[in-house]
Amino acid sequence: MLRAGMNKDTRMSHNTTQLDDAAAVDPNLPPDPSRRFWVASACAVGGVAGVATAVPFVSSFAPSDKARAAGAPVEVDVSNIAPGQMITVEWRGKPVWIMHRTPDQLAHLKDLDSQLADPNSDRPGYTPPYAKNEYRSRKPELFVCVGICTHLGCSPTPAFTPGPQPGLPSDWEGGFSCPCHGSTFDLAGRVFANKPAPDNLEVPPYTYSADGTRITIGIDEDNKA
Repeated sequence: MLRAGMNKDTRMSHNTTQLDDAAAVDPNLPPDPSRRFWVASACAVGGVAGVATAVPFVSSFAPSDKARAAGAPVEVDVSNIAPGQMITVEWRGKPVWIMHRTPDQLAHLKDLDSQLADPNSDRPGYTPPYAKNEYRSRKPELFVCVGICTHLGCSPTPAFTPGPQPGLPSDWEGGFSCPCHGSTFDLAGRVFANKPAPDNLEVPPYTYSADGTRITIGIDEDNKA
């Protein structure tokens, strides 16, 4: 579903999921992202200033509704995503964000490690082996993740502009903010410490085409079409 973002230049897909209510999460148990299921209600959108990047929803690469519901892979042309821009596609009924991070955005990621709950993505279930690196991605500049908060399944809001702004810390370096319960994530989808979300944003299975201009979401070394 496409809906307005936080200013007139921003558009993004906004959906919510609902989980079994488990207030206490045992950090020793592996998470189970598959438990989430979509519901019709939408999470209330809070005010997060400073989003200046267009976030269009791309549907032209999506398979048929029947194939998508069955979990068919989704191929996306990423060659025209400009630095600083993010697009949203749908895979298995979930919004998947594809962001082209700038060199400056990449340079600040390491500086945030001490503020994050799981800076090295050691917790199981949300980060495939090829994304267990500083950037949580196959290529440093292109970040791919499922745009669903790991707390209660709201869809966070992009807040890419650094600096103080309502609801965010004064030393904010850009990232994603969940307006429902206040969880914040950096530009690698890593959750900040002492926030409701227990885990980093999920990196889905994906691969690049041979020429590097397209990615296919839904397949990788361990998930074949």
